[in-house]
Amino acid sequence: MRRTASLVLLAFAVFFTALSPLLRWYVFPRLAKIPPGQYQDMVLEARPATLIDYGTMKARTVPKVTIVQTLKGDVAASDRIERTAGRDVVVWDTLSYVAGPDGKMVSEVPERYIFDAHSQEPVHATGETVDGDPVHRTGIEYKWPFLTEKRDYTYFDAQTRTSAPIHYKGTRAFRGLEVYYFEQTIPWTKVPLPKKMPVKGITPAAVEKMGTTRWYTTKRMFWIEPVTGAPVNGEEIHREELRGGDLLPGGGKVTAFAGHVRMRADYVDATVALVTSQRTLVLLLTSYLPWGFLTLGAALLALSLHLEARSRRPAAPKADPEPALSPA
Repeated sequence: MRRTASLVLLAFAVFFTALSPLLRWYVFPRLAKIPPGQYQDMVLEARPATLIDYGTMKARTVPKVTIVQTLKGDVAASDRIERTAGRDVVVWDTLSYVAGPDGKMVSEVPERYIFDAHSQEPVHATGETVDGDPVHRTGIEYKWPFLTEKRDYTYFDAQTRTSAPIHYKGTRAFRGLEVYYFEQTIPWTKVPLPKKMPVKGITPAAVEKMGTTRWYTTKRMFWIEPVTGAPVNGEEIHREELRGGDLLPGGGKVTAFAGHVRMRADYVDATVALVTSQRTLVLLLTSYLPWGFLTLGAALLALSLHLEARSRRPAAPKADPEPALSPA
């Protein structure tokens, strides 16, 4: 009986021990994925900010500038690209909409971002664009990989249409979470004007024809929850200028937009709450269950060996019964 129980326990020990790495290295990459139909919005503000007045072509201080970022997953496009890519793909249509203090549009830049659902690596396919211009991304954008590491990454900058290192700057505490802090600085770079301008009749082609160019620099900061790879906070110290040409008096330069852009507090709270719940699910697959099954397997193995050892012990010899006494 003990030998049978020992074999059963040994079988369970092998099962749970084998299941531990299987969960981490096989199940986790297949279950931890960005859903293809995800929709998300984010509001950021610069208070105060500097904004160009296109009527006078001079910069003025305004109480705030609002940036609304939206992303929407295109499920049909994901399915179509997956058939040739051979992996799970997400297609995000994103829009960065900048509004002045009166709510009127300052600029809007759409993007189509195509990436691997698990690793967040770019997937190059027809339709990968920024403001209608084809691009070939390298590195990440918007989201870090699951199980983010303490190292530098390559991050895509939509304004310059180029990628550059974003540097790991240390571990910090943020709203009860341990996060990794990253920084990227883009030096002054000549960038295209948005296809959609805020003044009717003014087009990028017309501005460029007058010899006026747009330049941009930013310091980008992210606080990343490392288990999910999700940004729980983001800021930019952002500046844009128009330089030279007949559009500007004297052919000089003028600040088109400048400000310290921060996520609005209510969106920070909602993001932290969402990431905290997702973090538990990722930890189940990467830590809690694998280590729990490994520990259980070791305990069952020890118990199996104990029962096996007891079953092999020789039974103690029985004492001879005392002879019965004859009646006198």
